[in-house]
Amino acid sequence: MRTFRNRTTVLAAATTAALALTLTACGDNGTGTRSEGSAASDSATVAATSPKAADDAAETGTTGSTGSSTGTTQAAGATKSAGGSGDSGGTSAKASAPLCTAEGLQITAERQDGPPYTHLTLSAKNTSGAGCEMKEYPHIHFLDNARGIVPPVAKSKPQTPVILEPGQSAYVAVRMSEGGRKESTETVKEFTVTLKANGGGMATVKSPAPEGLSVNPQKWATGYWTTELRNGADDF
Repeated sequence: MRTFRNRTTVLAAATTAALALTLTACGDNGTGTRSEGSAASDSATVAATSPKAADDAAETGTTGSTGSSTGTTQAAGATKSAGGSGDSGGTSAKASAPLCTAEGLQITAERQDGPPYTHLTLSAKNTSGAGCEMKEYPHIHFLDNARGIVPPVAKSKPQTPVILEPGQSAYVAVRMSEGGRKESTETVKEFTVTLKANGGGMATVKSPAPEGLSVNPQKWATGYWTTELRNGADDF
């Protein structure tokens, strides 16, 4: 009996010791697990921040950033350059159209249909072989210089520059008189047109009618050069 009790006591003690060891082991394992997790984390951190890895990462990151920055800079530069080029091209295009001269134009006159032929249409065809700009209005002398030029009508002034390509014409409506029977007029068989604003010289234009043109210095008026005669603006 004593032997059995001793064995039982030993067995119980062994069981208790085993249980204690088991509990201790579990606590250690939890700590160990945490320690291992921390170690793993520390290892990952060390690996990421090791000199070689850090240098590699820094080099890679710097290169990528530089490449991106360079690409952005080039794109911005390209855009600016393109815009500048476009602006420059536009300016050059305008600057490349010199003022028209009488020497490079064929100026003719035509009486408008219907009596009493109080109006005249001037046509100026670009025969220079290059584009040119017609500015303002023609300085017309129907009579002697002392009578002055035919005054312009402001409402016929175009809003944009009048550029004539080779072979293209500009037009002007001219009122010679009011056509009244009691109106005092004078007859002219030719007159001069000066491109005063252009500084481009003078042309002599013959009357489209053999009998000449009847003009009244008190009533005459001229429009501005345009690429087409416009209803309303040129109705005077």
